[in-house]
Amino acid sequence: MTDDAPQTKSDSTADSTKKEAVAQLEDAKRPVNKFVFIGVFLMLAAVGGSIFGAFKFVEDERARSLQEWQIRLGIVADSRSSAIDEWLDGNLKAMRELAENASLQLYMSEIANAKAPKAPGAPEDPFATSESDGAAETTYLRNILTATAERTGFKPPVEAAEVSANIERAGIAGLGLVDAEGLPVASSPSMPPMIGALRDAAMEALKGKPTVIDIYVGPSNLPTIGFALPVYGIQDDGRGAKALGVVIGVKVVDESLYAKLVQPGQTTETGETYLVRKQGITAEYLSALKDGTLPLKRALAMDTPDLAAAFALTSPGGFGLKRDYLGEEVLMISRPISGAPWVLIRKINRAEALAETETRLTTLLTVFILIIVGVTVAVFAVWRHGSSLRATQAAQNFKLSSEQFENLSKFMNLISNSHPAGIVAVNGNTVYTYANEPAAREAGIPVGDMLGKTMAAVMGPVKASVYTDINDKILTRFLETDDRDGCREMHISTFGDDDDDDADELKVIKSDHIPLRGDRNHPPGILMILEDITELTRERRRSEKMLRQLIDTLVSVVDRRDPFSANHSSHVAEVAKAIAEEMGKNEVSSKTVDIAGSLMNLGKIFIPPELLTKTGNLTPHERQTLTTSYLVSVDLLKDVTFEGPVVNTIRDLGETWDGNGPLGKKGEDILETARILSVANAFVGMVSARAYRDAMSFEKVSDILLSDTGSKFDRKPVSALINFLENRDGKAKWAHYRERPETSLEDE
Repeated sequence: MTDDAPQTKSDSTADSTKKEAVAQLEDAKRPVNKFVFIGVFLMLAAVGGSIFGAFKFVEDERARSLQEWQIRLGIVADSRSSAIDEWLDGNLKAMRELAENASLQLYMSEIANAKAPKAPGAPEDPFATSESDGAAETTYLRNILTATAERTGFKPPVEAAEVSANIERAGIAGLGLVDAEGLPVASSPSMPPMIGALRDAAMEALKGKPTVIDIYVGPSNLPTIGFALPVYGIQDDGRGAKALGVVIGVKVVDESLYAKLVQPGQTTETGETYLVRKQGITAEYLSALKDGTLPLKRALAMDTPDLAAAFALTSPGGFGLKRDYLGEEVLMISRPISGAPWVLIRKINRAEALAETETRLTTLLTVFILIIVGVTVAVFAVWRHGSSLRATQAAQNFKLSSEQFENLSKFMNLISNSHPAGIVAVNGNTVYTYANEPAAREAGIPVGDMLGKTMAAVMGPVKASVYTDINDKILTRFLETDDRDGCREMHISTFGDDDDDDADELKVIKSDHIPLRGDRNHPPGILMILEDITELTRERRRSEKMLRQLIDTLVSVVDRRDPFSANHSSHVAEVAKAIAEEMGKNEVSSKTVDIAGSLMNLGKIFIPPELLTKTGNLTPHERQTLTTSYLVSVDLLKDVTFEGPVVNTIRDLGETWDGNGPLGKKGEDILETARILSVANAFVGMVSARAYRDAMSFEKVSDILLSDTGSKFDRKPVSALINFLENRDGKAKWAHYRERPETSLEDE
């Protein structure tokens, strides 16, 4: 028994020690398991947040692309709706001119007086209109209506008007007059009968309300529109006066309207503009569609899911992602048409509009996911091996994870360094936090030496000051709005002698500035992409300089042949450029009128000098030779490429606002640059001395130009020129134009 006691005690002590070791091991495991759980949770949260951020970035980019398309579609919709408004206004204007025709008002007054009941026992009016006079009045009114219908297009199309002589021609389109009782007075041939919608419109117009008869399917299955305006007496102005009758116009809707829907220079395949209106519970398509559907031949229910036409009719002016008449998904925007219950829709298929954006965003999302997965794998590997109980294994695993991070960093640097532009990141204190190799080469120091330095220390105080000002404004706005896309900017900065294109010190840098969000360890900063466009800028300036030298040489050839026209072209170019800038036109338009003004008289090199300096009366042939010399300039320059429409501007130089020029163009059909150049040419010609007369005064020339506004010249460039003369010191600047040359060819 005594021998067994120590053995039992020893075993008990060993068991106790073993239990304590196990307990200590369990205690050691508990915090490890707890930390593992926390680490895994944080890692999963980081991965989830990164993926969410990647998708959020892609969605933000997609939304920005949709906003850009809204702007692009809106510009086209505004342009086309304005053209439709002009078409409606033009027809109403033609009707209004007819309703305000003094002869028509006089005859309608006489007809109304003839129909007025006489008081019992009243003596006969010796001046009352007889039946024969009434017939003559009706004939005269019919002639007015027929002539106006021919001139303004209120007549049936040729193919509809040409019917067999043995068949009575149905009323299709025309102009008509009804009296104060709504009874017909006179009409042009092919005018529909005054029944139904025409009579209703006449009754409304008799109340003093001009009425538009909306598009309907008329005779010969043609879309037709009508207009009704009241006719008042000559002394009446329509305010409280009773209408004598109504003039009604019916017109076949043809390409003169539908052509307004076509956007000049359209490059998209699925882009389309059309008109719709609400017809009961349906949306009716008023214009021809791209799938071949004719006008008024398609209508869809207003409750069709996501129908673009229904959305446009319920929310005119809205933009959205809807479905068109073929059920295809489209981006669309709408505009209401004033004066008519129509809505204009501009649309483009979503697949075409967003194809490039979707491809780019898919690529970006793929790259982001791969980077997130790579970083996650690398972090997991570091954690996995860092938790190992063996220090050497932990060190080896840490080295492996470091290599993985380094490879990932090299991969990102490879992408950045392959970009030809310099890419750098700086914080709010202008200290570099990142730079790629092109940026380091430009600075002339290694990448590592750039990090931690300020921009002033690397690129010099002048450049640094320019970029610091830009970055400070962007960063301040970004911290206030947190809108990175709205704050990013592009700038072009010139350093050195901007007047000397060949100076070695000249640098032209295009810089993109993108704000970067900060975190606990890194403050917010700016990512800058710096691209040297010095050579591109130099080449562009050299080309412009060579072109100007060539133009000046050609102009000098013309000027030497006629001292009275010397410097005429350069003066016209100077005045035309001043008018364009006064009108707020862009740089391309200003350059176009400048070059066109300099070259417009190039054709005069083929005109004999004695004709250029002739002081006597010119023969018709001689006058024609001089006035059309600009067309010779067009032939000489037609194969030369200019940045703007220089040749077409010279070609339209002889056109007048009222359409009496050689090409027959009128109004807005004439190039705006040509309208500007025409005013400048006339101005310089009148204020300059000629062989046969002295120079006119600026005041007289201004009066002449104003009197010719609306016939020869466009009002806007004339107004801009006069404003420049009166308020921009133009008279003093151009006073030398009025000086006579000291010599002439005859003196020589």
